[in-house]
Amino acid sequence: MKSNRTNVITFAVLIFAFVLSIGVGKYSLSIEDITKVLKGTHENQMTINVFYMLRLPRSIMVVLAGIGLSMAGSVYQTLFKNPLASPDIIGVTSGANVGAAFSIVFISGNVLSVVFGAFLGGLLALSFVIGIVKFSRTDNVLTYVLAGIVINAISNGILMTIKYFSDPLNEMGAIEYWTMGSFGSITGEKLKIILPFFIIGMVGIFLMRWKIHVLSVSDEEVKTLGISVEQSRYLILLCSTLVVASVVCVTGLISFVGLVPPHIARSILKRNDFNTIVFSGLLGAILMILSDCIARTILPSELPISIITSFIGAPYLAFLVCTKKKI
Repeated sequence: MKSNRTNVITFAVLIFAFVLSIGVGKYSLSIEDITKVLKGTHENQMTINVFYMLRLPRSIMVVLAGIGLSMAGSVYQTLFKNPLASPDIIGVTSGANVGAAFSIVFISGNVLSVVFGAFLGGLLALSFVIGIVKFSRTDNVLTYVLAGIVINAISNGILMTIKYFSDPLNEMGAIEYWTMGSFGSITGEKLKIILPFFIIGMVGIFLMRWKIHVLSVSDEEVKTLGISVEQSRYLILLCSTLVVASVVCVTGLISFVGLVPPHIARSILKRNDFNTIVFSGLLGAILMILSDCIARTILPSELPISIITSFIGAPYLAFLVCTKKKI
């Protein structure tokens, strides 16, 4: 089967990119270094610390972010029957960032509270988008884009208000970190905290994969199969939003990763089923690894990840528009 073969090849490329990601940085690690560290035979304690405390947690988080955001974006596009319904364009990531910023300034600011704040903010943003579309009674691409613009504008306004009341010496810098996105502060402890939320969301998506595929057709056809459309859609969106929130609560806003890989996956496989959603996740992980490697090495100081992904995603979206290719 073409999709399975493509997934296997892409997974092999992902493994290669993952190893590359561990080795790239100001303190480079060779394949020999990585092998010796894994075997426990490396004598340089600095190399061991860099591998276990910095590179490995970061590379794992990069892969999880790419898979999670891309698969969530593909799920949004399938459920909404809308090729532009990515987490950032329809405002989910902006809402999640507002929730994280609110937690930093007005609550404890620890990772657990930030995860909850990001999840609640993303869920509220998604609810407002759905409400605007339903109120407008025009379920098309333009309506979702406009609703996303509205939510993003409101989120930016709230975010600026939170910044106004924040401590400029401590909290302001943390908020700016969320808005630009970075993997620079990823640690093993942060990874352990968000991993359960990420796994719960992903397991929910996999368990409801058949319903995701069925909900891509009209609601009337779904109801004839005895499926509760609203309940199923809400549960799937909850799981997808939990995945997005678990990522952005520690990385901040990452643009276009939930939009570009799903389109590339559909154009390669020429279909739109759950295998395509999985394939988009693999592509998203590869894209995220390459973007993170560029962000780490292109300048003496590390660039925010959203700068790299925006320079990749925006031209691709412009290409789709200019060529009038079906997206």
